[in-house]
Amino acid sequence: MSLGIIGIDHVQIAVPEALEAECLAFYREVFGCPEIPKPEELRERGGAWFQVGALQMHIGVDPEPSPKSKRHICFLVDDLAAAKAKVLARGVAIEEENVAEGLSRFFIRDPAGNRIEIGMRG
Repeated sequence: MSLGIIGIDHVQIAVPEALEAECLAFYREVFGCPEIPKPEELRERGGAWFQVGALQMHIGVDPEPSPKSKRHICFLVDDLAAAKAKVLARGVAIEEENVAEGLSRFFIRDPAGNRIEIGMRG
């Protein structure tokens, strides 16, 4: 039975309150994604929402996030070498991993330890 899913609206990650400002700056500066306004009733919870292509990424503040797992988001890029150069220029460490079939990729972590995959199809 299909649920009628037509796509993904957003991805949410969690960051600890103590690292909120550092993590939001990381996403603004490294990815350069435009921040979008959160609904008024959610603003007091902290965090931020960003537009990433057709999707949204929501960053929530969690008192005890556990970001060291394998869970992650994957951003597709049109030029993997250029994306890698930009990330390295910002002083962000890269985790190399074997290429998945049809996807060249590398991983980085935000200041809270959230794992982020950067990939290119083809």
